[in-house]
Amino acid sequence: MVAGGALALLQAGATVAFAWALATLVVGLIEGEVPGGASTIAVVMLVAASVRALTGWLWEWLGSAGAMRVKAELRDALLGRLEDRAGRRSVTTARAATLLGPGLDALDEYFGRYLPQLVLTAIATPVLVVAAWTADWVSGLILVIVLPLIPVFMALIGMATEVVQRRQWDRLQALSRGFLEVLGGLSTLMVFGRAERQSRRIRTVTDDYRSSTMKVLRVTFLSGFTLELAGSLSVALVAVSIGLRLVAGDMAFAPGLFVLILAPDVFLPIRNVGAAFHSATAGLEASRDALDLLDADDTEESVRDGRAGQADASASGARDPFAAGARDGLRIRDLVVLRDGRPVTAPLDLDAARGELVALTGASGSGKSSLLAAMLGFADRTGRLELDGLPLGAGTRRLVAWSGQAPQLVEGTIAANIRLGSEDADPALLDRAVAVAGVDVDPELQLG
Repeated sequence: MVAGGALALLQAGATVAFAWALATLVVGLIEGEVPGGASTIAVVMLVAASVRALTGWLWEWLGSAGAMRVKAELRDALLGRLEDRAGRRSVTTARAATLLGPGLDALDEYFGRYLPQLVLTAIATPVLVVAAWTADWVSGLILVIVLPLIPVFMALIGMATEVVQRRQWDRLQALSRGFLEVLGGLSTLMVFGRAERQSRRIRTVTDDYRSSTMKVLRVTFLSGFTLELAGSLSVALVAVSIGLRLVAGDMAFAPGLFVLILAPDVFLPIRNVGAAFHSATAGLEASRDALDLLDADDTEESVRDGRAGQADASASGARDPFAAGARDGLRIRDLVVLRDGRPVTAPLDLDAARGELVALTGASGSGKSSLLAAMLGFADRTGRLELDGLPLGAGTRRLVAWSGQAPQLVEGTIAANIRLGSEDADPALLDRAVAVAGVDVDPELQLG
């Protein structure tokens, strides 16, 4: 941020120096009095133009580097969250793929162009306005009056663009979700001869997405045209004011030309902000989705901690099942399964000692599978769960064995299927599992 501020000041100073040098040289040529230091003025112009170009390039480099860093950090955070929430219905594979792929890639425009341009505008624009005011206070007053109008136009256009971009983001997620569903059931569809129908469905959704993309581009072009028109009219007001006063003899030519050269650069940063903002709206929607996912987990943890604190306070004087020295095993307090943020099961308390066999019984649809999914971290929940004194979650999955209602074999050896991802498992445990299961084949045998 400090480097960006220094670059913004340097670029603003170079812009003012270039405008002053050009105005001085042109006035001297028109009046037939070429200044004795014309070569010096030309050098100033060359240096100012070079500095301005260099600072612009550095701005782009800093913005791109910052965007890459932010995207990498967001991806790492999201991957960690998704790993913790593996199997939960609230985060589908299609949503995760869209968010981690094209969603975060769209942040390049936001962090690489929009935010740096916003910083440049906040620092450089006041410097340029002060320089214009110093040369001609009337032109400076006009700039101060008309400059706030452009952000107003940007806000009004941004409201309309946000709605359109939100729909576009939803359509992209729907397209990804539908395509993934078709791929997942492609073999079944081909067996029953329904693949062509699904291909037509994908084609229809793709055409809708293409049409909505053109609508977004239309809004973007119209908003860009509006900002350009507002900036051009503002510069025209300054030019007309200077021209009328020059004709009336109320103003010297040199300061008028200096302000006239400087006026477009006064509006340029804020116009660039508007253009960059509309290019970055897709990234904004993706960042909102990413932050919502991260905040949802933080909120969930806060709710768990809060409920746990209330349970501890209400049970003062009673035996604390989570206190140090309590027996090992599985301990559950106030476990409630959530779906779409709403509780779907009654609170559950459970103590299961090591070696104890517990059967979870109930009618179909009563929530048995949901409770097991919540214990494994595959469903949203509230409450406290500990296994041998450790909070039950993603960090303790290696201590838990689980066989679902529809078990599947993974590609690889028999041993790999027994390990279930625990490549560093004790070989003695593997041999014991093979012996207990009565498997009379080589564990290193490849399946298939």
